[in-house]
Amino acid sequence: MNRAPADDTSPMNQAVMYSSSVADAPPVREPLHAPVAHLIRGGMVEGIHYGSVVVLGADGEVQLQLGDIEAAFYPRSALKPVQAVAMVRAGLPLDGELLSLAAASHSGEERHLAGTRRILDTAGLDEDDLRNVPDLPFDPVVRDAWVREGRMPSRLAQNCSGKHAAMLYTAKLNGWSLDDYLDPAHSLQQAIAEIVEDLTGQGIARVTVDGCGAPLFSVSLHGLARAAARITTAAPGTPEARVADAMREHAEMASGSGRDVAALMRAVPGLLAKDGFEGVQVAALPDGRTVAVKIADGADRARIPVAAAALARAGVDPALLAEFAGEPLLGGGQPVGSVRPVRALDPLPSASYA
Repeated sequence: MNRAPADDTSPMNQAVMYSSSVADAPPVREPLHAPVAHLIRGGMVEGIHYGSVVVLGADGEVQLQLGDIEAAFYPRSALKPVQAVAMVRAGLPLDGELLSLAAASHSGEERHLAGTRRILDTAGLDEDDLRNVPDLPFDPVVRDAWVREGRMPSRLAQNCSGKHAAMLYTAKLNGWSLDDYLDPAHSLQQAIAEIVEDLTGQGIARVTVDGCGAPLFSVSLHGLARAAARITTAAPGTPEARVADAMREHAEMASGSGRDVAALMRAVPGLLAKDGFEGVQVAALPDGRTVAVKIADGADRARIPVAAAALARAGVDPALLAEFAGEPLLGGGQPVGSVRPVRALDPLPSASYA
């Protein structure tokens, strides 16, 4: 991927650079997905969710794979921890809840809006400098309250505003232009692309635009898992460890109250987890055991049950994961089935075909 040279005086170039072997970009093809979850109603398979799953051991080797883990795909917001690492390497001085917010797909709660304002204020900027798309809050309860109060969509409420505020702050620290910080050719985005390749260990297959307006880099599901493992196994004090610590210690800032990804991080000690639109989930333990999931049809109802089953397959105590076995399917207001991971994933004991 061709990139413009960065300013030699920038924090990015003053920092210690981490190198890794970067393989060719993954192939762009129709993914060869496989069944990963069954929709069970009344003891019968009513529907099938296809997708791909990879489980890495602590040694980085693939312990389990379903579907196509090597085809190029878009990780969507599951790539945000990698983007945050890139910004920290480029000099972003945030830590704690504000660094967690920089890697967030937040719910639009007041704490998320206030945190984004703090990042902008520290950078000497304001909401008008953001270039993400205006939106209502992601959380349905918060969104309904906004509608009742007559509040309009805003860039601050959009779920990626923390990332965008951090991008602006990083650009300003490096003396890079602000108006075009979302241009894939911008020095900020070139620096992020370099770290995406570094942490995933592979070239970027395609670049497009994410829902928020930021560049979106295509890698493989296997590459996404490798990146998450490198982040959670990094030495204390490194940019990777700072991002992992911030997200784990402030899980609600990286997502929101009542969000399943925050609950998953609270339930499993040391787990770093990040979701993404279109059925993407990555989760990594401090020793490098990692799972990554892509649900082919983007169905959110299959994302967490499949990820939880994969974590159990990776060695996490199933008792810690029982609450993530999936919501029951209702018939006449009564439970009549469930979304159950396929047997190759060793479904959790609480799952049932009944």
